[in-house]
Amino acid sequence: MMRATFFAEEDPTLPIPSAAPLSPPTPALSLAAARALHLAAQGLLQARRRKAVKADVLAAIRQMGVLQIDTIHVVARSPYLVLWSRLGDYPQPWLEQLLAEGALFEYWAHEASFVPIEDYGLYRHRMLDPAAMGWKYSVKWMAEQGDAVAAVLAHIRANGAARSADFERTDGQAGGWWSWKPEKRSLEVLFTSGVLMIARRHNFQRYYDLAERVLPGWHDGLLPSEDEVRRRLLLASVKALGLARAGWISDYFRTKQPRASLARDLQALVDEGALLRYAVDGWMDAVYVHADHADLARAAAAGKLAPTLTTILSPFDPVVWDRRRALELFGFDYRLECYTPAEKRQYGYFTLPILRRGALVGRLDAKAHRAQGRFEIKSLALEEGVRPSPRLVQDVAGAVRRLALWHACPQVDIAQAQPAPFGQQLAAALQDGGQAARRAA
Repeated sequence: MMRATFFAEEDPTLPIPSAAPLSPPTPALSLAAARALHLAAQGLLQARRRKAVKADVLAAIRQMGVLQIDTIHVVARSPYLVLWSRLGDYPQPWLEQLLAEGALFEYWAHEASFVPIEDYGLYRHRMLDPAAMGWKYSVKWMAEQGDAVAAVLAHIRANGAARSADFERTDGQAGGWWSWKPEKRSLEVLFTSGVLMIARRHNFQRYYDLAERVLPGWHDGLLPSEDEVRRRLLLASVKALGLARAGWISDYFRTKQPRASLARDLQALVDEGALLRYAVDGWMDAVYVHADHADLARAAAAGKLAPTLTTILSPFDPVVWDRRRALELFGFDYRLECYTPAEKRQYGYFTLPILRRGALVGRLDAKAHRAQGRFEIKSLALEEGVRPSPRLVQDVAGAVRRLALWHACPQVDIAQAQPAPFGQQLAAALQDGGQAARRAA
């Protein structure tokens, strides 16, 4: 089987399609307007005015197109935190309920992700050619351990959905980071190839079941063409981003479309009116806006999109997961350091970006001590050039307080901050706010 086009590697010798000169009639956005448009498309422009309901969780995932999964939980696990940044307080079990109800499925989209079930067909080609998925699928394991894989599949077929923990380790090794037991490896290759799907989660543990039991209405006669998949994922990327340089597009759903092919597709979509071409002040290349965001783009260009939300982001939030895009759009140089040796970390183990009124103004390394009801900020750093002010203090204090209370941690401690006076002012604001909340209660 030939590899799908959207998994082809880029040819670095080809020109970047967005480098073409812009024509004079191209409408322009200021950098601030471009940020506002991006945040509006991501649901991060303004605070919500009403309490979230379960349907809002699904709507937020549909708006982003994908919700990346990560298991680190020094604070709430990433998918829950990404939703909290957009929805405010909500019950975390809603996410698992939507998965169990069949509104979502799990697959390799950006990375391991929750995806709206209506997009299943957009990922089916990947399942049918799992060898193109790199480390996510082991051809060698399937060749050498075919009998073991078949045994795992037979167990699930006969007994129903199963966790990795339901299989006793038989290789004599201890568990550990990336030290998967053979049955876990078999489950994962069956998952990547689409034979198994995730039926539900409990305590964040996956339950694997046969795809035909999880999604009984699917058959490959419904499979869209590769050209249609490429088109729809390209449009979905641009829509989720609000606006996109050509170099940002392929990362969102990890399509890895060759540059020349992407350039042709972008031009065709502009010609048919599905995409609009804009300029951003100071950038030499074009950006692309989905036609559904035409009104938002005009409002942004007119200075009528006002970012007012201050919140804390996950390291795996779509706003920051592409380091190059975060740097180009927000001037925010972000790197997750949890895999960096402690002595070499600059900011901390699991630093959370601080979004404040349309700008990424800092980052904090936090840990929720849930049993103690204490939210610890191990370090907090404002970005260079961010001027501390009473309003900034109140905005950040409000976001931190809301996040801590969502973790059932009414006490907030700040161990270290840069600049130090800002940390002292923030601690005082948090203490005042906590006292006011207790009086109100």
